[in-house]
Amino acid sequence: MLSTATAHAAPTATGTLILAQIPTQVKTGFQYGLGLLFMVGFIWGVINIWGGADRLKKGDADGKMGIVSGIIIAAAAAIMAAMFYIFGMSDGSLTPQF
Repeated sequence: MLSTATAHAAPTATGTLILAQIPTQVKTGFQYGLGLLFMVGFIWGVINIWGGADRLKKGDADGKMGIVSGIIIAAAAAIMAAMFYIFGMSDGSLTPQF
């Protein structure tokens, strides 16, 4: 005899469900650590940009790469946030806190 009940697939684990199981204090701690990491990365990127501009002013061709690497390092947080949003994974990401 055929059953008329429909089979239900197991729910998939999304980033939201995984983050929902982490205690709030741990999640907040990671968010503050991520914010600190982004601030240090931004300062390091700005220093690289200044160093690249100084080398470029002195005639060194590698100064351009210093500027580009500084921009990438300083903008890493924005680049990663955009990538998470583009690929639909923004629910599974942590928002840095300062």
